[in-house]
Amino acid sequence: MTDQPTWLCGNCNIPLQTGQVDVGYMGNAFPVDLLKCPNCGLVFVPEELALGKMVEVEKQLEDK
Repeated sequence: MTDQPTWLCGNCNIPLQTGQVDVGYMGNAFPVDLLKCPNCGLVFVPEELALGKMVEVEKQLEDK
């Protein structure tokens, strides 16, 4: 069993669930599995994803 924290929605105060989210940038959309609220749809983007892989993809798209 993993000891990952349970993230709660800031709007609804219910646990977030993993689900597919379309992340878009410069007219391109990419399906990504992220934590999101099953009630209001608020999405949690972890810092390491936002500052790592997402920045890398943004730079590649801007270079095209």
